[in-house]
Amino acid sequence: MDPVLAVAALSVVLGAVIAFVSFKSYLLKQRSEVQTIAKPELHSDPKKPPKPSQPISRKSHSKPHSHASDKDQNKRHHPLDLNTLKGHGDSVTGLCFSSDGRNLATACSDGVVRVYKLDDASSKSFKFLRINVPAGGHPIAVSFSDDASSIVVASQNLTGCSLYMYGEEKPKTSNESKQQTKLPLPQVKWEHHKIHEKQAILTLTGSTASYGTADGSTIIASCSEGTDIILWHGRTGKVLGHVDTNQLKNTMATISPNGRFLAAAAFTADVKVWEIVYSKDGSVKEVSKVMQLKGHKACESTHSPKANLLSFNSAVTWLCFSPNSEQMITASKDGSIRIWNINVRYHLDEDPKTLKVFPIPLHDSSGSTLNYDRLSLSPDGKILATTHGSTLQWLCMETGKVLDTAEKAHDGDITWISWSPKTIPLDRNDFVLSNKVMNIIELSTSIKGCKSGRTKSPSDISKGSHQV
Repeated sequence: MDPVLAVAALSVVLGAVIAFVSFKSYLLKQRSEVQTIAKPELHSDPKKPPKPSQPISRKSHSKPHSHASDKDQNKRHHPLDLNTLKGHGDSVTGLCFSSDGRNLATACSDGVVRVYKLDDASSKSFKFLRINVPAGGHPIAVSFSDDASSIVVASQNLTGCSLYMYGEEKPKTSNESKQQTKLPLPQVKWEHHKIHEKQAILTLTGSTASYGTADGSTIIASCSEGTDIILWHGRTGKVLGHVDTNQLKNTMATISPNGRFLAAAAFTADVKVWEIVYSKDGSVKEVSKVMQLKGHKACESTHSPKANLLSFNSAVTWLCFSPNSEQMITASKDGSIRIWNINVRYHLDEDPKTLKVFPIPLHDSSGSTLNYDRLSLSPDGKILATTHGSTLQWLCMETGKVLDTAEKAHDGDITWISWSPKTIPLDRNDFVLSNKVMNIIELSTSIKGCKSGRTKSPSDISKGSHQV
């Protein structure tokens, strides 16, 4: 047989086989596609288009909502944790309530002061006014002045600390004012720079001067990390007086609620108290030292190798006044809390008296006493809120017993804590702390054994740390 014909015949056979295989594969593929398209139609209404993705879509949406709800529950640091104020871009360094309790101002290291409107403490969102401090500085403390529309801000930069008082311009009355428009941004009413040279401000507190012949103005006290404290007139920015604690370095300072006393805790175990004396026209006449609280002693069980460190081991870590300005509460490194009567005839050399002494009821895993970083007394004087690191604890002022403890009230250390002077609109007792997110804590009328003096909505508290 001719080789050429053999090759041609073989090629034809192979071509036929390949064509047959290809055609068969094509038929199977077409059949598979027809079955795939026809299968959903067997389970669907012929009058309606198939909706295979809707059940899946519903499930995928329900899970995130469920997880979000669980996530919110997990974020609650304590059963009394009512709400969280969000929006801060960095650590919250200070906070302050307005006198009516409806505004909460926060100072944040992101360079912004925020003033929240607390119309409802349980709201899911809060309106707030944003105030940017001048470039180069970051706010470290805030205090309201005469009303909720004026606020004093302490700002720190490389050259030292500055004070700014922001106030709102009074809107002009016109027919256009009937329509809701944006309120004008607060303007700087007064400012002072390098007020404590290059030293940082530790605390900035204010009180309404209501004692004696005082004119009702707000008195602001700025306490430096050195030994000096300056008193300011909240509305005008006028310097009312200087105080030198002469105690190596300050820890904090505060003014009594009636504006009569200024007290400072420093490196030693003693607390110095000054009286702000007012003249007949209501202005500040002088600031004079009137008494010194002595009583905190070094712990006998101190592990310090040096016996001469008694002052350091018994230093007062924080203090606060009672609502009537007649008593003071101090916490010390000696492991005790003391309640003092300062309503004494100091002009006759009568010393303040210790009314009660309680051991600090907070301990670490080894049983050692932990020091309190912050103290804040409720407006009715019944409950003392205390902090150590991220732990928040409530004590009964009558017995010194622990009412409740929130071991991780914040993810980081609490930087500030404060009771609201009046109840936030909500029929219960609330309280806020700050860290970077601020938490509002709900307190019942009678919190685990310490009855409040009010029968409804006792008071609110605010605390600071990296959250607010």
